[in-house]
Formats: sequence, C-alpha cells, structure tokens
Amino acid sequence: MPTRTARTAWNGSLQEGSGQVELTSSKVGTFDVSFPKRTAEEAEGTTSPEELIAAAHSSCFSMALSSEIGKAGGTTESLEVTAEVTLGAGAITKIALTVRGEVTGLDADGFEKAAQAAKVGCPVSKALAAVDEITLDAALV
Repeated sequence: MPTRTARTAWNGSLQEGSGQVELTSSKVGTFDVSFPKRTAEEAEGTTSPEELIAAAHSSCFSMALSSEIGKAGGTTESLEVTAEVTLGAGAITKIALTVRGEVTGLDADGFEKAAQAAKVGCPVSKALAAVDEITLDAALV
C-alpha cells in the first residue's frame, strides 16, 4: 500500500505564528493554519488538524461503510457522512460521526449493523482509538 504525505511550514510562536499545510502526495492544495484560529469558533478560511482529521475520518468511514453494505448484501446508492472533531484541553475529546444513506437491499437494522462494523473497522477509526468518545448516528433516508 502507498504512503501519503503532507508537509507543514510554520513560522513564529504558537500564539502569533502561522503556517501552511500542503497535501504533497495528491498536490490538491495548500492550506493556512493558525493556533488562534484553531481554537476560535470561526475558522475564517484557515484549516486545523481537527478539520483535517474530520476529513480523513469521514472519507475513510464512507469507504468502510460502502464495503460493509456490500458484504451484507446491500447496494450503496449514496452516503453523506459528517465527522465533527472536538478539541478539548490539549486533546481531541470527541468525534461524532453522522451518516445518512440511500441503500437498497438492507433494512434500517442491517444498515445500522453495517455502520457499526465500519466504525470499528475503518483504519482511521483504529488510528483514533485513543479518543475518549466516538459516537455514531446512522440512518437511512
């Protein structure tokens, strides 16, 4: 399996400094990062490690869930996954996954079972196992 790479260039102190994170493997973008904006309510065009983790988790979970739905005999029509990552006192304290799906061949119970299996089996979920609380709200639409 390939290795993916990101690079961050940082200048200055934690409070006054800022940086840019570059998605070097894909070359899809370079994004500004700043600690004060990381901890503010509004990001104002600046990303954060937590937002990048949320992106990684929601996309990984989507792929894992699509796989689990297929294993259960269903067909994924569409999935919409949101990951909300909460930064607390020096740690990520909570991740809330929400998924709404259009699936054929599975009822609500089968979809919930597939979603729970994806939550456990997703490689990013495994990497984030130290997070105190990872919740899942899964429903068919």
